[in-house]
Amino acid sequence: MSITRKISAKKQRALEILIRLKRLYPEAPCTLDYETPVQLMVATILSAQCTDARVNLVTPELFRRFPDAAALAGADVAELENLVRSTGFYRNKAKNIQAACQMIMTEFGGQVPRMMEDLLKLPGVARKTANVVSAHAYGVNLGVTVDTHVKRLTYRLGLTKNTDPVKIERDLMKLIAQPEWENWSIRLIYHGRATCMARNPQCDRCELADLCPSANLSEKPTLEATSPVL
Repeated sequence: MSITRKISAKKQRALEILIRLKRLYPEAPCTLDYETPVQLMVATILSAQCTDARVNLVTPELFRRFPDAAALAGADVAELENLVRSTGFYRNKAKNIQAACQMIMTEFGGQVPRMMEDLLKLPGVARKTANVVSAHAYGVNLGVTVDTHVKRLTYRLGLTKNTDPVKIERDLMKLIAQPEWENWSIRLIYHGRATCMARNPQCDRCELADLCPSANLSEKPTLEATSPVL
């Protein structure tokens, strides 16, 4: 099979995967609780190597004390660390959250920027966080969000051979049209939580099994991040 035909076949398979995921998860909202773009940015930073459920337990008090970028920029860092401690990597997360909010105040007029190049200037914000904020806060798909679930599932599904999140994102952006990029990633995340878990994936009840080259393997390939993907 020629390279062109292989790419075309992979695109068709990716589209079929998306169609099935939409059927399985017709409603797939962001599972982080937030009211403003800066709160979504903060929650997404906290979600690195932490569950969204845990983050949602932490953020009500965090946002009550520090509801916006100005408040977070001027927060006592020790108090900030204490509030986010249970999310893990709390010192680094608190430092990045405060530094990002300080930059938002000094360089972006108190508003989380909308453009990828500006979002990536913020401390603690890599492409994962930037994609989540742009898609869910502003309704703009700048890329494909690659978290540990997306990384694992796309590897198992044979849609990428890369291990670096940025390279995985580039592979996925070639397979699905831009308007579907966030639909693609968030539904993969839902499926990763419900069926295609890191350990003991439920292949026998997976709606994608016939499209998955890993489904019939006795041991499923596992690809997890070893550090926070922000």
